[in-house]
Amino acid sequence: MNTPICDYVNRYLESDPLRLHMPGHKGATFLGLEKIDITEIDGADSLYHADGIILESQENASALFGCPTWYSTEGSSHCIRAMLYLVLQYAKARGQKPQILSARNVHSTFLSAVALLDMDVEWIYPENQTSYLACNVTPAQLEQHLSQQETKPTALYITSPDYLGNVADVAGLAKVCHANDMLLVVDNAHGAYLKFLVNSEHPVDLGADICCDSAHKTLPVLTGGAYLHVAQRHMEEFNPIVSKALALFGSTSPSYVILQSLDMANVYMETLRKRLMDFVPSVVRLKARLKVLGFKDSSQEYLKICLTPKTMGYTGTQLAEILKSNGIYCEFADQDYLVLMLTPEIGEEGINRFADVMAGISHGEPIDMNPPKPCKAQKAMSVREATMSPIEMIDVEESLGRILANPSVSCPPAVPILVCGERIDQQAIDCFRYYGVKNIYVVRGAET
Repeated sequence: MNTPICDYVNRYLESDPLRLHMPGHKGATFLGLEKIDITEIDGADSLYHADGIILESQENASALFGCPTWYSTEGSSHCIRAMLYLVLQYAKARGQKPQILSARNVHSTFLSAVALLDMDVEWIYPENQTSYLACNVTPAQLEQHLSQQETKPTALYITSPDYLGNVADVAGLAKVCHANDMLLVVDNAHGAYLKFLVNSEHPVDLGADICCDSAHKTLPVLTGGAYLHVAQRHMEEFNPIVSKALALFGSTSPSYVILQSLDMANVYMETLRKRLMDFVPSVVRLKARLKVLGFKDSSQEYLKICLTPKTMGYTGTQLAEILKSNGIYCEFADQDYLVLMLTPEIGEEGINRFADVMAGISHGEPIDMNPPKPCKAQKAMSVREATMSPIEMIDVEESLGRILANPSVSCPPAVPILVCGERIDQQAIDCFRYYGVKNIYVVRGAET
């Protein structure tokens, strides 16, 4: 596997260039990466009009993933907006009104995309939902939901794997979607590595039509590197507009450092299947050891651990602080969960270091405190109308009856507790209070 972007930059450096172009550091050392940080000079190609080294590198990635693949240097957030634009164009090409049916645990970027594209979204909730971070929609539930609809949505949008390591039945959902002439769109930000298991579990291989991966989450790629994938069967229709979709929302100054990282990752992925075969059994053993220690892992994912430590006398946040005091930093923690993300790069030594610290944590009295039920609030206006309205910040305790204008969630996990345009009820206030949200943006002047 060649690395055309990296090779070009190396040749550029060997030429002892006088940099009379952007960026302003001119290759001088400040952080240490400046010398390989270039811009779209002659020969460096252009991300959204790729016909040279970037196109060649993307074709390498396409060969590895087995489907047409495009790069982003702005994460899956960038790709999510582009994916919804593709759905919009898909509907319009068929004379349909674009409408998305979505599992509720979307990334907040989904809402900004819906607002910018002025699309209709309908939410689908799982039975017995216990966390706003999870929304496991089953094929049977989807089938039942669609049987009650006069007009079928353009697409189903899901997040799988989600932040807690839950994995949807992508193959089953794809079958239902295609039987109803719908697209299946998957936010696979946490699952780029799934392609390289012994048997691929990547969404596109399971039937998804459009999918995004955050390369930087589970591959050795710099933060911001991501992929947008399109199933081969849609290549003719989508190929002419994918770059346009990405350019619509992306910076005209993509990071060439991140592009080189994506380029080099192609070499890494050639051997990733073997790496995972060697590493995943170590994770399985780690999970078994944690279970013996009394810690419950609820994750269904190979490279993620999601502990629910209240039975051991700790909130997720408290357990995260203990780990931090031992130099171990988690991905995410709240009152209920502690999420850890692993890759082969931490090695057996890293696994043992973590396990030894966990073994030294004493048991406490179980914490009997359950989170409030996730919100199913009344829609008062569209996502777009609420997002584009004048807003004001108020205390959550004074928000009853107001209309939410902004999701008011940080990243991680960036999953909205309430959706823009929904009316705030007491259940929503209870949820905001439980998750530590004290101030929120509401639509200014809207009636309570």
